[in-house]
Amino acid sequence: MNEISEKELSALNDLLSDEELLVKKFKMLAEHAQDAEIKSKFEEISNKHQSHFNSLYEQLR
Repeated sequence: MNEISEKELSALNDLLSDEELLVKKFKMLAEHAQDAEIKSKFEEISNKHQSHFNSLYEQLR
């Protein structure tokens, strides 16, 4: 892997933090949702942000 600059590393860190927060928020919303369809949609959104997080994290390896 090529070296990444401090600016790029900082941006990746910010993006990872944002995605992690979104995963947690949508998981919490899914846990509290009464409607099965809404619960499913929140879980789907959470999973999508988890995928984004994983993709960004791979850039650090």
